[in-house]
This record gives sequence, structure tokens and C-alpha cells, in this order.
Amino acid sequence: MTGFGGTASPGMVDWNLAVATATRLVRPGPDVSRDEARSVVAELRRHAKASEEHVRGFTRLETEQSHDTPVLVVDRPGWVRANVAGFREILKPLLDKMQERRGGTPGSAVLGAVGGKVTGVELGMLLSFLSSRVLGQYETFAPAGRDLPAGANGGGRLLLVAPNIVHVERELDVEPHDFRLWVCLHEETHRTQFTAVPWLRDHLEGEIQSFLAETDVDPMTFLERIREAAQSLAGGRPETEEDDGGRSFVELVQTPAQREILGRLTAVMSLLEGHADYVMDGVGPSVVPSVAEIREKFQQRRAKGASRLDQALRKLLGLDAKLKQYRDGERFVRAVTDQVGIDGFNRVWTSPNTLPTKAEIAKPADWVARVHRKAES
Repeated sequence: MTGFGGTASPGMVDWNLAVATATRLVRPGPDVSRDEARSVVAELRRHAKASEEHVRGFTRLETEQSHDTPVLVVDRPGWVRANVAGFREILKPLLDKMQERRGGTPGSAVLGAVGGKVTGVELGMLLSFLSSRVLGQYETFAPAGRDLPAGANGGGRLLLVAPNIVHVERELDVEPHDFRLWVCLHEETHRTQFTAVPWLRDHLEGEIQSFLAETDVDPMTFLERIREAAQSLAGGRPETEEDDGGRSFVELVQTPAQREILGRLTAVMSLLEGHADYVMDGVGPSVVPSVAEIREKFQQRRAKGASRLDQALRKLLGLDAKLKQYRDGERFVRAVTDQVGIDGFNRVWTSPNTLPTKAEIAKPADWVARVHRKAES
């Protein structure tokens, strides 16, 4: 299988083995007939298209490149393949650096081949677990593949994971058509953010690459994080271990420069996630009749997680931080919009300098003072 970059040495991670492992282990989706599956896919495509107009109208963001970012309705293996391609793209500089660092050690070629396969299996285990939990995703850094098209010139793609959407709508016992549109509104907001703000993708990629360039992690330390997560899945954590969820990947942060970059990335992600939640709630009442019920039930599901295993993995993979980003970011967007209106809030998209800092996410009035008073003086 050469769909993710040819037949080169697997290096630190055997990506093709990660895909094969995840695809083999992925849980079956909900029980639906062939006709019902076709109907769900068709409806999600219609809702994704309708969401473009709803989101543009509410946000007042003009998108000129949305046609360049395809909407793909995928199953769980499709989500795995797309994410492996994205991980491989964004992590390549870091993994190349780690490979070079290991290259001078005795027996590195043999150890590298074995280690890459072990890591590929363990990464596949993680992806199989996550593939049943993601409803939708805007892939900002999405290399085009034979069966996974992406926008030209760095455009992304929007993924909607049909079996997971059906699973959750049944679990929450909500109106299916309303829930599917509600999910599409959230994901379409992310697509609108990146297609209406052309500099945003390059800015985010630059921050991530700067963060990775500062990383000076021993390869075994990096692989140990993946191993810990995989052991959590396999029940391999000692029974006597405290239920603290293990160590997070974020704890690989070492330098002051990395902490500074991470603070900026956290602020941007909080803004993007919070804005999507805000838009979803703002558009919802006019087009999703049962939005209040859906929102309440979904928030309860988000907050409680599923099990001790879920809690451990959420912390290890940084998903707890993502949940906090939804809450903090939505409060920021709501507070700013209440104070200066939607057009005043949209100044956030002017340039990297008008993005909120991590401190301003917590204190929206400080962002308003900095951006609006400066502009008006």
C-alpha cells in the first residue's frame, strides 16, 4: 500500500501499518440497511450544502474558496485514512529530525524497522478507538490522495463520519434530521473560518512547525507516549496506578519558546471551537427546531465522558483541554459579540495580530480594549 507517500522506509512510524491495524480493529457502526445508509449519506451532503448559506449569513464572513474544499461523507476506516495522511504531513519534519538523531546509534536500522512497526500498530489502536467518536472534522492540512480528494493550493476538506452521527443521534434519542443539520452547522463553521480568512491556515501551520522545530525529544520518550495510550486501550495500566489519566502528549513541551507558541495555539483553537459552538447555537433556532434539546443532551454527553478508560485517554491525548477550549472560546465569542456586535467581533480575523491571546480568551474585555481602542485612536 503506497497511498500515503510511496514505499520509503517506515522510519519512526509505519504509517501503512497504522492504517491496516486501525481498519482491522475499528468497531462496526450501527445497524442500518443499505437503503438507510444511502439516505443518511445523501442527507448529510444536502445539509452540508445548506449549512454554507446559513453560516455565511450569520457570521457575515465572505467565502470565495469553499468550492475548493470538498465535503466527504466517510465511514470509520475512511476517517482513519484521512487522519493518517494528515498526521504524516504535519509531523514529517519532527519525525525526520528524530530519525536523524537515532540514525547514529548501533543497530539503528534494525531497531528503526522494528520500532516503526510497533509504533504503527499502537497508533493504529489509538485511531481505531477515536474513529468511533468523531462526528465531523475540518481537515486543515489535508494532502490529496487517490480516494481522498482535498482542495488545491493547500485547501482542506470537510469530513462527516456517517456511522458515528447515526450512533450518537440514536444514543441521545434526538430527532435525526435536526441532529444531522446541527452537526453540519458546526463543521461548516470551521470550513468557513479557513476559506474566508486566507491567512489563517498558513499562520496555524507556521505556529505548529515552529513548535515542532523547537522539540528536542528523545525518540523513545515520544514513542513511550504512544505506548502509554495504547496500553490504556488494552487495559495494560497497572491496577494500582492512580486514575490520573497518565501523562499528556502536551507534557513533551520543554522550552520557554514552546510554551509561548503553545499558549498562542491554545488561544487560536479556543477561538475556532468557541466560534463554531456560538454559530451553531445562533443559527440553530431558526433552522433546527429541536436545537435546545439536542444542545442540552450533547453537552451532558460531552461533560461526563463514557468510562474510566475514556477519561484516561482524554487526558493522555489532550482531549480534556479540547473540551475546555469549547467552553472558554464560546464565552469569549459571546462576550465580545455582546459588547461590540458581530462586525466588531469579526475584527478578530483581520490579521494574526488581532487574534486573542490566551489571557484575552479568559478576559474578553481586554481584547476589545486592545483591538477596538487601538483601531479607533
